[in-house]
Amino acid sequence: MAYLLLSDGTVFAGESFGAKGTRVGELVFTTGMTGTAESLTDPSYAGQMICFTFPQLGNYGIAMDDCESEKVHASAVIVREYCDLPSNFRCEKTVGALLEENGVVGISGVDTRCITQIIREHGVMNAAVTDGEPTEELLERVRAYSVQGVVAGASVAAPVCLPCPGARFSVALMDYGYKKSIADCLIKRGCAVTVYPHGTSAEEILAAGHDGVMLSNGPGDPAENVYEIAQIKSMMGRIPVFGICLGHQMMALAQGAQTGKMKFGHRGANQPAKDLQTGRVYVTSQNHGYAVEAGSLAGTPGVLRFVNVNDGSVEGVDYPGLNAFSVQFHPESHGGPRDSEGMFDRFIAMLGGERNA
Repeated sequence: MAYLLLSDGTVFAGESFGAKGTRVGELVFTTGMTGTAESLTDPSYAGQMICFTFPQLGNYGIAMDDCESEKVHASAVIVREYCDLPSNFRCEKTVGALLEENGVVGISGVDTRCITQIIREHGVMNAAVTDGEPTEELLERVRAYSVQGVVAGASVAAPVCLPCPGARFSVALMDYGYKKSIADCLIKRGCAVTVYPHGTSAEEILAAGHDGVMLSNGPGDPAENVYEIAQIKSMMGRIPVFGICLGHQMMALAQGAQTGKMKFGHRGANQPAKDLQTGRVYVTSQNHGYAVEAGSLAGTPGVLRFVNVNDGSVEGVDYPGLNAFSVQFHPESHGGPRDSEGMFDRFIAMLGGERNA
């Protein structure tokens, strides 16, 4: 037996899988139908609990090559139906086994449709998953919880070099909680990648002689990262810069724009992002709860480039005078549609390579 306790006092009863115990976090939902390993190991979920809206989880198991980092970053997983007998020739372990290895709790047999409707109506809220009783003391813990300091926990502790045979370019990847697939997309395009800790100074990056800087995705409130934002501001205009997700948000903050928390964010693989320059709409993979406020771009060097077709939120900003650009969506598309992978080709063009978008 297990329970999901929401901060408004609502309780859902279900069955436990994965690790045992009690976990508290910010409850969010994702609409992705596939990409289980990718979502579970995405550092952007640090401090959060994932409610999967697709009815079944685990039917194709976990292939470790699909993982985006070395551990599961979410604190809990909520599903309607959990399958512990996966059928897939690539499967190496069950979802439950992966969660247990990482100390992450899971609950199945709950009404995920109802849970998602609650979040959509009231907004993202804190919650707990427990195999004990949902007590008043636990409810107080849930209500007092906040996602803080998660970038430091998701970042590497020291620089890591990812070689690329015959590399044409050298790229510094600022790790705010990066997905492995971002580095893979750069390496595939002939870039030797050096992953740097989140607190690395701009001067150290510039002194290393890289051709460009990639700002990664990551968890939490972008405005919390005051030092990192200052380093981004110092780099922009001195070296080509490309930002994704959290990196995109911090680039905007570095240039004087503002960010705000969304009601329930965008998480899944079907978010439509329209390119205002070409009129093309990309179906994109996303995972974020904060967004750049469009009105705050006025008076900054940033030019709105992409918007979300569903809600009009900012999906991308160009900085034409600073040789930089950023997108809110994930062009590495792992998992998700590969419509927007050409954003990496655009970055390569900025480094001096040929564009092949």
